[in-house]
Amino acid sequence: MFFTARGHALFQPKHGRATDAIMTAMFGEFTGIQIGMVLVALLIGIIVHELMHGVVAYWLGDRTAADAGRLTLNPLASIDPFTSIIMPFLLYIAFQIPLFAAKPVPFAPERVRWGDYGAALVGLAGPATNFILALLGAGLYALTSGIGLVANFAVIFVVVNVAIMIFNLIPFPPLDGSRVLYAFAPEPLRAVMEQIERFGLIAIILFILLLFQYVSPIIVTLQQTIVTFLLV
Repeated sequence: MFFTARGHALFQPKHGRATDAIMTAMFGEFTGIQIGMVLVALLIGIIVHELMHGVVAYWLGDRTAADAGRLTLNPLASIDPFTSIIMPFLLYIAFQIPLFAAKPVPFAPERVRWGDYGAALVGLAGPATNFILALLGAGLYALTSGIGLVANFAVIFVVVNVAIMIFNLIPFPPLDGSRVLYAFAPEPLRAVMEQIERFGLIAIILFILLLFQYVSPIIVTLQQTIVTFLLV
């Protein structure tokens, strides 16, 4: 599971100032406490995201994640020293790219029921989980009437989970969205996707460096629209 964003600060509410507030939440500068809130939201988002990949694969007949001990909420199971700590630090210092990669949950597509469609469901499980988490965050925000630290955390929680969902739904291997595209793609496109997926994390880094600038306006607009819908 991958997460990239350009920064999310405080969302200060309600209807009349909603648009400006959302832009601040998505692109503003962080305070120290907000950085802590982002890290907590990110940790929850990625752990549950990865867990649900494994759970859905298990429901569909693949025990790979279970046998590897990955059906757990233990954050250490999803954190990789290089891709989760060292690489994000180096990428941000060198290229100002805030890319965070959790340790992917292993699964065997050939073992799940319904073939490629089952594998697509496994891929969708992570982003769908982040959307549900965003809904819960929006509910918490509504309960606070948009006031206080809990409201601030709820907003950041929504923004982070929406960002995780949207980025992982990009149909570029090995992101989750590629599993959905693969299930319906013609054979020539499948062959190309398989070649790209072999590069793994390198493919994602190259995508961000070379292609992300062309799709980022769409992603930002989509993220802003979803966050506005949930919080206003």
